Amino acid sequence: MTKQAKTLNSEELRRVLDYVATRKHSTRNRALVVASFFSGCRVGELSTISYSCVVDENGKVRDEIRLKAENTKTKEARIVFVNAKLKKELQKYADFYKPLDKEQKFFYSQKRASNGYNANTLTQFFHYLYKRAGVYGASSHSGRRTFITNLASKGVSVRVLASLAGHRNISTTQCYIDVNDDMKRKAVELI
Repeated sequence: MTKQAKTLNSEELRRVLDYVATRKHSTRNRALVVASFFSGCRVGELSTISYSCVVDENGKVRDEIRLKAENTKTKEARIVFVNAKLKKELQKYADFYKPLDKEQKFFYSQKRASNGYNANTLTQFFHYLYKRAGVYGASSHSGRRTFITNLASKGVSVRVLASLAGHRNISTTQCYIDVNDDMKRKAVELI
């Protein structure tokens, strides 16, 4: 069995966000990190989202982001539901970054502004970000695993989790859930 990406606790996520705040492109980078942790998207999906998929014609972040089939791993279209925390963070970024062409990627890249990130460069971005923030064992998949684990710890059913994650099989989703002592304590208190 291959080693899975680390799930981050709130202190580690705060450390990453604090580091991001001290660097260039902090508004974009904060939005990327928060999108990873609060949407459950894969990096390949985050790298394909266009500005118009996230922001409506009035400049407001949408309640739902529609992923096209060709942009998902399973080649099935799905909806990413945008919660209030994520919406607030994405709105800050959308207020800051306003491309002339609304079909450009939502997350610009300073090296290739017109094309944005691709899945590989975004994977590298997260690798170096976690390393520089001092969070070891984390990867581009950490946000997604943390998203699924946090919802599971709050009692969300594995079927709902699978649908949110875009998994075809709940057994795949179950592999993403990182069981920890806090979850076990809460479980035994239910008796």
